[in-house]
Amino acid sequence: MRDRIEKETTEEKSLKLLTNLAMIRTSEEPSMSTAEKKAIYFKEAGKQNTDALLEFVKGYVEKEDIKDIVVASTTGETGTKASKIFKGHNIIVVTHSFGFQEPGKTELQEEYRNEILANGAKILTGVHALSSAERAIRKDFGTIQPLEVIANVLRLMGEGTKVCTEITLMAADAGLIPVDKDIVAIAGTGSGADTALRIRLANAARFFNLKIREVIVKPFDF
Repeated sequence: MRDRIEKETTEEKSLKLLTNLAMIRTSEEPSMSTAEKKAIYFKEAGKQNTDALLEFVKGYVEKEDIKDIVVASTTGETGTKASKIFKGHNIIVVTHSFGFQEPGKTELQEEYRNEILANGAKILTGVHALSSAERAIRKDFGTIQPLEVIANVLRLMGEGTKVCTEITLMAADAGLIPVDKDIVAIAGTGSGADTALRIRLANAARFFNLKIREVIVKPFDF
C-alpha cells in the first residue's frame, strides 16, 4: 500500500506541467485481454499546449520504447523543441511544402532549420500526402477529390489527427521511418502541437493498412 501511495505521488508531480488539461484517465491493466492506458485531453486546441504535450510524450516514448517520432512544424519552432527533447531518437520534422503559402517559398525559418539539423533530427519537405494537386482542383474548379475527402473525415477527430496521419505517410514514402514498427506522430491545430498518436504506419499506396493504434494526447474541444 505504501509503495502504491508513493507511486501515485510521483505521477502527480510529473503532471504539474499539464495545467490546462480537461481530463486525465489513469488505470492499470485489469487482465491480459484488455489494456487501459492514460490519455491526456487538453481543454482546447492550440499552440499553448505544445510544451506540456512534448513533456508528456517524452515519458510515453521512453516507457513504450518507441524510437521513431514524426513531428509537423511550419516555421520550425515546434520541430526545434521536439529535436531537443527527443534528442537521440529518430526524429523527422515534416514541414509545409514549398509554395504552400507563396509560390516558390518555404515557411521554414533558416534559424530553426539549422538548429533542428544540429540536434540530429531530419527535415522532410514534400508534397502533402492528403492533398497534393487536388487542392488546386478544389480552388480552381470548386470540387473536392478523394484525398481531401479522407482528410476531412480525419478532421472529425481534430486537425491534429489529420496532420499526424498525413506526415507519417510522407515520412514512410520518403523512407525515413520503418513501416514495420509503431511510431509516434505529433501535430497541432494551426501551429504548435496539441495531438499525439501512436501509429502503425503504411506507405501512401497502402493507405488503408495504416492503423491509428492509440490516442496519446488530443484536444477535447476543437
